[in-house]
Amino acid sequence: MNNLGFEFHDDIRPLAALLRPTQLSDYVGQQQVLGPGTPLRKAIEAGRISSLILWGPPGTGKTTLAELIAIYAKAAIARLSAVTAGVKEIREEIQAAKQRLAQNQRTLLFVDEVHRFNKAQQDAFLPHIEDGTIIFIGATTENPAFALNNAMLSRARVCILKKLTAEDLTSVTERALVHYQQQGQLVQISSDAQSLLLQLADGDARRLLNLFEQAVETAQQGVAVTELTADLFRQLVPRQLPGFDHQGDIFYDLISAFHKSVRGSNPDAALYWYCRILEGGGDPLYVARRLLAIASEDIGNADPRALTIALDAWDTFARVGPAEGERAIAQAAVYMALAPKSNAVYSAFNQMRQYVQQHPSYEVPDHLRNAPTALAKQQGFGKAYRYAHNEPGAYAAGEVYLPAEMAGMKFYQPSDRGLEKQLQDKMAYLAMLDQHAKGQD
Repeated sequence: MNNLGFEFHDDIRPLAALLRPTQLSDYVGQQQVLGPGTPLRKAIEAGRISSLILWGPPGTGKTTLAELIAIYAKAAIARLSAVTAGVKEIREEIQAAKQRLAQNQRTLLFVDEVHRFNKAQQDAFLPHIEDGTIIFIGATTENPAFALNNAMLSRARVCILKKLTAEDLTSVTERALVHYQQQGQLVQISSDAQSLLLQLADGDARRLLNLFEQAVETAQQGVAVTELTADLFRQLVPRQLPGFDHQGDIFYDLISAFHKSVRGSNPDAALYWYCRILEGGGDPLYVARRLLAIASEDIGNADPRALTIALDAWDTFARVGPAEGERAIAQAAVYMALAPKSNAVYSAFNQMRQYVQQHPSYEVPDHLRNAPTALAKQQGFGKAYRYAHNEPGAYAAGEVYLPAEMAGMKFYQPSDRGLEKQLQDKMAYLAMLDQHAKGQD
């Protein structure tokens, strides 16, 4: 105790660090990769481990697993954070690893947030992974296929970690209770507080332990039993922020879920994913832009009004701001979720684009060519063209508009939904007129 009356303890690490396991049997979760008999667990227990990329959400045990691997491999552990380190720090750690290796001591180099390193920084590790100077363990919350270069991925196995289950988090909570009891402090947590804590943790053990520790420190002191209640946790976290990482995997997963919900005609799901994006701090105009894509790709001519409604929602946001603008985008999302669906235009456009790319540039038929000069007219350009408005029903039955090499080919096949049913009927009617005209020829 110092002269101000404050008592200092030897270990001031946060609870999450104090409870970090030192043996595999205490590791919580990730049974799909670390359960008994799995290849990774066997390799760790045997002390034979190759370089790894640990990919998973925050608080799922990436750092803990790296430290356990170092323990079982009897390797010194060196740590770098890609947020603060550069090539200079990488070289220093590699040099230290070489010195340890000269004394028969292996080094496990753990790089947190490895996706933040650029290509040159990632490349700096490669020769030292290959020659065995280091066991490389990289941790990332981003998809390695996008965040890491191919050279790194070819040298390190990707291990996918998942959010912890409620059962996993309950086990972590029980360990926290035991820890405080061993420190001479009896802590109790009510069942509704436990349920709320698991909800707030959202699969993140570090978040759970941080909240637990804050609650213990905030609860009434000087009592025989420290009671953790749901109200206490609500005071600590008055509003739960949904998991979100701007322009990261979670962001694109949410956008994907939103798009597929609209395409799947489920307005409630569309609103849910849209609100998840908003509450996570996402840009509502990104959703507005996606709605324009949906209007063209997934609705098309089954309901052409969808494009206008999407543009109107965007315009509303620009004119009146987020409060009413976000609601206008929600209105457009619900409308599109319930609009008739067709990807006929989307498919026809992609097929035609591919056809044009893969085939010669056919000549424009003479009767369709422009004839602005006397020479062009002498060549017969435009001579046999039939002006549609001079034809019955403003349709030149039997007229040919595609190159001769594409005769009879059909790309746009309207669906039988929404307005496209009428377009389908119209195309069938025009085809009948064409057949009749050919019969007269």
